[in-house]
Order: sequence, then structure tokens, then C-alpha cells
Amino acid sequence: MHTTESKNEHLEDKNSQTSTIPQILITPDRSAQEKTAETVLSETEETKPQTKKSIHICCPPQGMLNLIITNGFILFMIWCVIWSFSGSEVLPGGNLFGLLIIFYSAIIGGKLLQLIRIPSVPPLPPLLGMLLAGFIIRNVPFISEYVQVHTTWSSLLRNTALTIILIRAGLGLDPQALKHLKGVCLRLSMGPCLMEACAAAFFSHFIMKFPWEWGFLLGFVLGAVSPAVVVPSMLLLQETGYGIEKGIPTLLIAASSLDDIVAITGFNTCMSIVFSAGGIIGNVLSSLRDILVGVLAGTVLGFFVQYFPSGDQKKLPSKRAFLVLSMCVSAVLGSQRIGLHASGGLCTLMLTFIAGKKWSKEKIGVQKIISKAWNIFQPLLFGLVGSEVSVSTLESNTIGICVATMSLALCVRILTTYVLMSFAGFSFKEKVFIALSWMPKATVQ
Repeated sequence: MHTTESKNEHLEDKNSQTSTIPQILITPDRSAQEKTAETVLSETEETKPQTKKSIHICCPPQGMLNLIITNGFILFMIWCVIWSFSGSEVLPGGNLFGLLIIFYSAIIGGKLLQLIRIPSVPPLPPLLGMLLAGFIIRNVPFISEYVQVHTTWSSLLRNTALTIILIRAGLGLDPQALKHLKGVCLRLSMGPCLMEACAAAFFSHFIMKFPWEWGFLLGFVLGAVSPAVVVPSMLLLQETGYGIEKGIPTLLIAASSLDDIVAITGFNTCMSIVFSAGGIIGNVLSSLRDILVGVLAGTVLGFFVQYFPSGDQKKLPSKRAFLVLSMCVSAVLGSQRIGLHASGGLCTLMLTFIAGKKWSKEKIGVQKIISKAWNIFQPLLFGLVGSEVSVSTLESNTIGICVATMSLALCVRILTTYVLMSFAGFSFKEKVFIALSWMPKATVQ
């Protein structure tokens, strides 16, 4: 009897405990819970061990330090592999070492010049800093002793850079604007170059006492406009919408390339006269042959690239860019090797113009890839051009008359350009802009 009563009491206590649990869960006291939570939180914060903030150097290093070490070691191993193949070429005094120093120095020079800001003056172009970097490397005795690039290497790289510029020029041409301005383009590509060549021959004969043959040879050296300066600037204006209504960027891009062909043809003709390497008629006919070969080869290759690769292939812009770049570089360098000096540049222009006309808006992807290639060759081009200027070879008594001859011939060129543009429907400011845009000089010869 006693045991049954104790069991009943135990069951009643258990039931009373279980009955209170759901009541607490259903109707909780929120203020009590908040106080309990605050108490627990304060206790955990008090009992939590306090740690001092300190900077630890990881071993092995991580983050930016690891990235710098990794990239530096990769560059070092690339240098080791190249050294194992080429030997002394990557050591001080070698061609690869000189190209590497000129390349990075030109990049740094261009970046530093962009940091210079003059009020109310447009930003200075980076190519000026690249030229100065190459000039400093050549004319500082200690540096020039170890940084040297053979003439053959320099010529090949500069011609490759010129090829990339001509590719960008051909792809950037507007067919409609060029069709409308074909007569103006022909006048602009031939008139200023020929007039400057004649003016330089005249002034050099009477000021510098040059023979007439050497004077005309100098004139065609000075008469070539620089596509490396004109074309990127005009493409930038074309992208931002300046001058496209009257086709000014297309006019200058096309005329600058044709101007160089005229200068190369005149230079080769005068060169043969000076060194008696054939008659004038024979040299003129050979120049016409070069032009014909360039037009035919560029037309055939341009139509080929229009359809090969086809539009259904993957990585289409990359394949097109590779074909165009390889064909044009082979045309420019190969034509010089076989003696067709004027055909390579014209072949490049025809090829890219015909291909770009078919590709239409699809050529934007190709243009982006070619622009990346230009970003690599631009420092090489202007750095190498700057390194060609040696102050030690200049005579102090001839600098003044040389500058005077060039300045007078350049004034004739500017005036000729302005007059030739007077009947093309351009405003006064546009004619002045075109005349001043025709000042940069090239080394295409």
C-alpha cells in the first residue's frame, strides 16, 4: 500500500514537470530571456581570452610578397632558358639584353611623361618619353657601352612595328569616306611629299652645299610622314567621333600610308642615281612593278582572308588576326629581302582594307588583338628610333644649318598642304589641323 502511494506521488511530480515545459515554450517571458542572454554574453566576453593584435610574417610568405617573388623567379628562369639557347645574346652587350633594357626603359619613359600636366596644354604623348629614353640610353657613355642592338635586329623590329601600324590603318579605313575623298587623298599623299623633297633639295644645295642628287635624296628622306604618329592619333579621334562627318581621320590614315610609298619610291630612284645603279627609266619602271605586285598580292590575300576562316569557326577573331599579322609581316619583310621594297606596305593596306570591308563590324575583335600587338611594339619602335641618334657624331657647326634646311622645307610642306586642302570643302580650322598633322617624320626608308 505504501509503495503504491509513493509511486503515484512520483508520477504526479513527473507530470507536473512535463506540464510546465510546454507552458514556458508557448508563453515565454521575453524580458527574462533577454536578461539571460545579456548575462551569458557578458560572462563569455569576460571569460574570453584577450588576444593582442600583432603582425606576423608568414613563412613561406603569402599575398603580394609571394606574387612578387614568384613573378621575379619566373622572369629569371625565362632568362636562364634563353641564355641556354643564345648564350651571350642575353648578357650585357648582347642584342636581347639591349632590347630588354630599351623596351622597359621606353615604357617607363612613356609613363613618366604622362604624369607631367601643364595647365591649358594637352597631355604630352607617351611616344615622346619613349624617344627620350632611347636617346638617353644611346648617349650616356656607361649605359651605351652595355646596351647595344645590332642594326639588322633594329631594322627588322622597326619594320614589324610599321607593319602593325599599316594593319591598323587598313582596318580603320572607312570605305564610304574614302570613296568620297579619293581625289583629295591622292593630292594629299603626293603633293606635300614631292614639294618638300624639292624644297629640301633646293635649300640643301644652297645652304649645305649638297650636290643636286644628294639634295633630292635628302628630300625624300625628309618627305615621308610618320604613320606611327598619325595613324594612332586619327584612330583615337575616329573612335571618339571627331571629324568623321567629313572623313578627316580616314583621309589622313590612307594618305599617310600612300605618302610613304611615294617617299620610298623617290628615295630608291635617287639612290640608284647617286650610286649609278641603273638608269632613271629603269628605276621608275621597277617602282611601278613594285606597286603593281603589291596591289595584286594584297587583293588576292584580302579576298582569301574574307572567307578563310569561315564564320562558323571558334575563336574567329584570333585566327583572323593571326593570319592577317603573319601575312602582312611576311609581305613587308619578304618584299625587302627579294628587292620589291615598295610592294610590302601597299600589299598590307590592300589586304586589310579588303578584308575589313567584308568583315564590317566583326573586325572590331581583330582590331583589339592588333592593338595589343601595337602596345608591345610601340615602345620598341620609338625606343630604337631614339637610340639611333648619337650626339657624338654630330658636328656643332652643322647643326644650325641642318635645322634651318629642315625648317624651311617643312614650312613649304605645311603651306602646300593647306593650299591643296583649300578646294576640298574643309573649314579654316580643319585645313590648319590637316596641315599640322602632316608634320611628323618617318624612317620608312
